[in-house]
Amino acid sequence: MIPLKLPPCSLRIKAGPGNRLVYDSLRRKYVALTPEEWVRQHFVNYLTGFLGYPPGLIKVETSFRLHGMLRRADILVHDRDGEPVLIVECKAPQVKITQEVFDQIINYNFSYGVPYLVVTNGITHFAARTDIAKRSFELLDSIPDYETIIRREP
Repeated sequence: MIPLKLPPCSLRIKAGPGNRLVYDSLRRKYVALTPEEWVRQHFVNYLTGFLGYPPGLIKVETSFRLHGMLRRADILVHDRDGEPVLIVECKAPQVKITQEVFDQIINYNFSYGVPYLVVTNGITHFAARTDIAKRSFELLDSIPDYETIIRREP
């Protein structure tokens, strides 16, 4: 796997049937080590190890329904009251972050109504604060830490 523009992390990787597997400590199981999973595991490490996000308040690949279709949010973070406050969309490193990727996470947010969104391919990262009432968002200069997220500050 290629190096990412995220802090290095120690991952438990093993051979699986036909592919490599990585241990996901949040799901407490081994999952296929795809390029997207490589990004997701590094990004979860960044959130928990560097930005103060509590691991117990993070869900990975959580399912929800959007327009009657089953979808999955790559990373969904909750506040201490259990309310969702951040969605992260992870893409493989070779996938460019385009308007289409932003549209995907914005559509996901119709189900959750979270105040913060992040899109990353492990190399390029974008964070935005949303205004649900105005149906708009503002790009941020950096990915906010957990305390900023739960205070709803820029």
